Amino acid sequence: MARAIMLQGTGSDVGKTVLVAGLCRLAANRGLTVRPFKPQNMSNNAAVADDGGEIGRAQWLQSLAARTPSSVHMNPVLLKPQSENGSQIIVQGRVFGQAKGRDYQRLKPQLLGAVLESFEKVAAGADLVIVEGAGSPAEINLRAGDIANMGFATRAGVPVVLVGDIDRGGVIASLVGTHAILEDDDRAMIAGYIINKFRGDVSLFDDGIRAIEGFTGWPCFGVVPWLPGAARLPAEDSVVLERLARGGARALKIAVPVLPRIANFDDLDPLRTEPDVELVFVRSGERIPADAGLVVLPGSKSTISDLADLRAEGWDRDLQAHVRRGGRVIGICGGYQMLGRMVHDPLGIEGGTLETPGLGLLDIETEMAPEKTVRNSQARSTEYDAPLAGYQIHLGITRGPDCDRPSAIIDGAPDGALSADGRIMGTYLHGLFGSDAYRARLLQSFGLSGERRNYRESVDQALDEVASGLEKHLDPRWLAGLVG
Repeated sequence: MARAIMLQGTGSDVGKTVLVAGLCRLAANRGLTVRPFKPQNMSNNAAVADDGGEIGRAQWLQSLAARTPSSVHMNPVLLKPQSENGSQIIVQGRVFGQAKGRDYQRLKPQLLGAVLESFEKVAAGADLVIVEGAGSPAEINLRAGDIANMGFATRAGVPVVLVGDIDRGGVIASLVGTHAILEDDDRAMIAGYIINKFRGDVSLFDDGIRAIEGFTGWPCFGVVPWLPGAARLPAEDSVVLERLARGGARALKIAVPVLPRIANFDDLDPLRTEPDVELVFVRSGERIPADAGLVVLPGSKSTISDLADLRAEGWDRDLQAHVRRGGRVIGICGGYQMLGRMVHDPLGIEGGTLETPGLGLLDIETEMAPEKTVRNSQARSTEYDAPLAGYQIHLGITRGPDCDRPSAIIDGAPDGALSADGRIMGTYLHGLFGSDAYRARLLQSFGLSGERRNYRESVDQALDEVASGLEKHLDPRWLAGLVG
């Protein structure tokens, strides 16, 4: 069995995903066969693994960092929150079922076997496995049947490093409180801790480190500052959307309505890196900016519910006004379905609403169907005759006159739709903005220079920067034991 270490956080969004990615890249750069693993993830940002099936987008990024093919076994349980049906449960890449929160708690013990089986598959042939926890082990109300944190660590015998986020404040209390609240067997799994997202002079926290050690006996494995490279990596959780918008006026403003069940919003990350683009995430209670040149409707885990919320915000009227002013709209996956005349759900897959009017910007209709399309795809844009590479994860079949003008050819078949004037476009292909030639030609159509930039290369460079930062700031003796 490979060596393994598990990073757990004192709370959500403490930076575990980036730390795991950085450690994977650091180990890979030292010649180790390293693989990431996350027993349970809750996210509507999904990816199609190289062996088929869905995993969390974060584990896809971590596999990229590890320079190893992604696998459904790297994230054996993926929860995708949706509307009144609770969450869709993906087990080893395939739809397992749906459950509300309380029902899922009863299901977890049944899923532990799949989690441990996947861990063995990931560990086979590896030198090192770096495991990411979910939420916090201090959520002792969820400890019974846990598969995401200490329930996994104790069963698999994987030592734990706690990660505390000093930027949000209270890091000493969060670490000491975690020590105090854990049961003895769980506490014994913790080898030490890392302080993350520190700003300023690290020596100012020396007394804090001594205090934590005095209360817990745990060693500190390093104080990691804010790492600039981390900001260039795709974000996993929608809670970070508040921080993603770029400030300052630029030549092209692109507006993105943030709906409650937004999915795969990392589609937008390549646009965020463009110097002439101002990406504006429109939150609840805000208006879609009148000076936006382009509005992007991203994916949704529940198209019908998000359409209702879009109307409740008045964004349907904003979109109509945007189009009357000559603005353009791109809809991706669920956003594409919203652009049509009607969305039908005769089987109630998304809930109790069996059909709802769409925005009427494309002459198409969508019918939800139980079969799920999940695959990586090669494509070509019909608008710009540019190569595309991405993936599809969607329910539903879309038809209508505007489909006679497909926006892309995916795996040899027509996909999506274009309006007669070419200003409204929809597609089921995630990742189209990450295709450098397409993104350049899209920006050129707005009068920008559209200089071609290698987005994937920029992500790869950011991973190397994060790895270098961790090598500099983590305890070299601990690192030597881990990746030496």
